[in-house]
Amino acid sequence: MIFFAACAANQGDLVAEEARKAGSEDVRQTQSGVEFEGSWETGMRFCLYSRVASRLLMALYIDEDTEDDEELYESTASLPWEDWITPDKTMKVTCTTQSCSWIRNNHYAALRVKDGICDHLKEKFDGTRPDINTENPDVEFHVHVHGNVVKWYADFSGEALHQRGYRDEQTDAVLKEHLAAALISRSEWKRTVNDGNPGIFMDPFCGSGTVAIEAALMASDTAPGLIRKRPYAFQSLPGYDENLWASLKEEAEKRREKAIDERDIRIYASDISGRAVKIAKEAAARAGVSELIQFREKDFTSFTAADVPGETGFIVTDPPYGERMRVEDIDRLYTRIGEVLQTYFKGWRATILTGSSDLLTNIDMKPDRTNSLYNGGILCQAAHYIIFTDAEKEALIEKAKEKKRIRLSTPLSEGADIVYRKILRNLEKLKPEMEKEGVTCYRIYDADIPEYAVAIDLYEGKWINLSEYAAPDYIDREKAEERLNEAILATERATGIDLENIFVKERRSQKGAAQYNRLATSNRFNIVKENGLRLLVNFQDYLDTGIFLDHRPVRKMIQSMAEGKRFLNLFCYTGTATLNAIKGGAVSTVSVDASSTYLDWAIENLKINGYPTDIENFFYRDDAIDWLWETYDRYDLIFCDPPTFSNSKDRRTFDVQRDHWKLIRAAAMHLAPGGILIFSTNFRRFRMDERILEDFSVEDITEETIGKDFENDKNIHKCYLIRNKVKVSLPKKKTYRPR
Repeated sequence: MIFFAACAANQGDLVAEEARKAGSEDVRQTQSGVEFEGSWETGMRFCLYSRVASRLLMALYIDEDTEDDEELYESTASLPWEDWITPDKTMKVTCTTQSCSWIRNNHYAALRVKDGICDHLKEKFDGTRPDINTENPDVEFHVHVHGNVVKWYADFSGEALHQRGYRDEQTDAVLKEHLAAALISRSEWKRTVNDGNPGIFMDPFCGSGTVAIEAALMASDTAPGLIRKRPYAFQSLPGYDENLWASLKEEAEKRREKAIDERDIRIYASDISGRAVKIAKEAAARAGVSELIQFREKDFTSFTAADVPGETGFIVTDPPYGERMRVEDIDRLYTRIGEVLQTYFKGWRATILTGSSDLLTNIDMKPDRTNSLYNGGILCQAAHYIIFTDAEKEALIEKAKEKKRIRLSTPLSEGADIVYRKILRNLEKLKPEMEKEGVTCYRIYDADIPEYAVAIDLYEGKWINLSEYAAPDYIDREKAEERLNEAILATERATGIDLENIFVKERRSQKGAAQYNRLATSNRFNIVKENGLRLLVNFQDYLDTGIFLDHRPVRKMIQSMAEGKRFLNLFCYTGTATLNAIKGGAVSTVSVDASSTYLDWAIENLKINGYPTDIENFFYRDDAIDWLWETYDRYDLIFCDPPTFSNSKDRRTFDVQRDHWKLIRAAAMHLAPGGILIFSTNFRRFRMDERILEDFSVEDITEETIGKDFENDKNIHKCYLIRNKVKVSLPKKKTYRPR
């Protein structure tokens, strides 16, 4: 016989192995499942033991040259269906298609097949035919059409194989049984099960208990078919051997008893929800594994050493991943998961499944490997971690030191050596100047050598933010990657900063929402100093770090101008200009930005400097242009640094060259008498609109706002002081008439 086992995406290798264990020697993975050959016993054994497959079909007939639905009907009607069903039984027909141009509707195709079967049987049985039962048929036929190839199958498994029968009530977040089994099979724990020594298994976010129960079934070598409540479809097919099936189940029972007697099975499951634990316990009882699992109500984030059941073990879990939680809450949860694992589970292995792979960056550990699987249409990531002991960490540190020693003692390539020497010369020139000014964050290289088009920024002598300018299409990608790696090695060699503290990003032209996209969700912030202030920077999550180094002189100027002023910061980003205004003595500040993330960042910047965020300093989440038209307050000092290009759902796109005159006019309406607007832009080809030059007093101060670290790039930004023109009214000259 030829069988087809359907399975979820990326699980074909697991199902293929199940087919081989069932006795098949001819197994082939396909795009949507696994095809294998074998006897009836092979098919029944597969249904009994499969943990990962979702359905098993048995091929009946094949036609490799069907061109339309009429031929589909005729081919179906010509087949000997009396070998598989009689009029006293009920049936159901389903259809799937792939790369087929002549079937537009699968339901219609299924009806044509049904008609063909019924018409054939009516001829064989004096006009009688099986009734249709779409809910619980005796026999279900399935037809699959791929191009012009038609295959007719009989459903061999019946009810989906993942429906073991132990789940009744369930929590909101549900992982299906076969996906839980796949997750466990990908973990390191499965290897210990295969060796006969399962060791400790834990699921600290057990929910309905599916992962823990599937683990207990594996550890006890319990065939899923032993706990299945409903019969298999093959039990209604001609050729079914009841005695053979009974012997297979007897063999499975003996295997289960042997495993329970011989194996040390220790499975622990917990959840913060008492209701979830209750549901999980009841499900474990229905599965017959309640004695193998220790359940308890416990919040994993509050675990201590006393909650860890052994020195080594395996965690396999499916924590919440944000579908019903706030972003900040879910970020904190995953951060805490990483902290608990690294504090109390040293020496363990952990497999964590999440539907949002970005969340894994919060765990602050690098996965040893990852797998992808789909849960209800959501692409999930299973990350496998080795949680090192202190001794293992020390050994890894020593290994890393040795690798670094070897790397630093290896001569640089010719290209890397050129970049290395250029960075050294730049540092020799810049470092004394920056130290004299008290500057600790500055640019040390900016595509000085055109072939090595990167910008290298040094932060506090501890971190490097290295941005690669996107290579033109005509540059070979492999060559560009080679040059980037050379630039990274040159940077490490010239600055002495470890590779792990060199953060590399690709800087390309971005428009719309893409310019604000997160690269990761590490939420790892560092503190740098500037102009007597402490600023939060993030090297991993965004393209920019939270501070624009080229605007350092502008921020210093704002600090010197702010005393006694009412200050407005438009497009405020992380609030660095606002901080300088407060430091300079501003009596009040208002900061406006459309991003809640950046506003939260700005507020945290104020907090770490000890400045109030509820009085005197106000924050508004709004489109800056809309805000200007909707408010009426006036300010003595306004800073406006708009993006080059942006989208807003409530208005058309903003282009700084096209629209700056409108923005400046709107901002100028809020200038108090004698007030100053500082307007800045990083658009390199920017030209001030003639209408602004005519109607306002405009002073180009770009040159004096370019720091020494950007002197080789005078076009890094443009900066202007803009004032309302003062209108002077002269008294009218009197004229006298002679009498």
